[in-house]
Amino acid sequence: MNLHEYQSKELLAKHGVRIPKGSVVLEAVEAEEVVHRLDGPVWVVKAQIHAGGRGKAGGVKVVKSAADAVQAVTDILGMTLVTPQTGAAGKEVSRVYVEQGVDIDRELYLSVLVDRASKRVTVMASTEGGMDIEDVAAKTPEKILRVIIDPATGMLPFHARALAFGLGLKGAQVRAGTKLMLAAYAAFIACDASLVEINPMAVSGEDVIAVDAKINIDDNGLFRQQE
Repeated sequence: MNLHEYQSKELLAKHGVRIPKGSVVLEAVEAEEVVHRLDGPVWVVKAQIHAGGRGKAGGVKVVKSAADAVQAVTDILGMTLVTPQTGAAGKEVSRVYVEQGVDIDRELYLSVLVDRASKRVTVMASTEGGMDIEDVAAKTPEKILRVIIDPATGMLPFHARALAFGLGLKGAQVRAGTKLMLAAYAAFIACDASLVEINPMAVSGEDVIAVDAKINIDDNGLFRQQE
């Protein structure tokens, strides 16, 4: 089962992952109330579909006024997005996520997944945030960091610190990044996930924040995942 970005972020936040403040809009009449509930000066309006490449298809807008944010919600809601992952028919947007903009210093990549080769949960990270990890693996594989997790111990703080240092985090960023990575792993285990992906994982001052997120739930675990 694939979750939308806003659903993924809600689950991650419950386990301690830092996310921007945001809210989902299902009807255009809700747009103004939702936008004014969020502080500016920047808003990000995102189409919620089960496919990547939303930004390139016009499904993500960064705006600097409440009026423009309301207009962006109205424009995106109901449109059909065509991306490399949707096929030619595209997907209709039935919900839009509006969130506060983040002052981003660096964009990183993080994922927790089941690695078939090692048959264990693996945490992957890269300095190449915002890019498709497949492209990074093909062009610059040396920029992908991997930690294979022993199921007997789970992910430990030293695993997260090693990744944080490998990503070039400094000072308080190391603590923030370590906390986020451990929380993402905790969410992965608790939700019976097959994938937790945070791309980008943004460095903002001394903080580390999940700016975009995707969770896939293992169908075999759905009986435990009523939520």
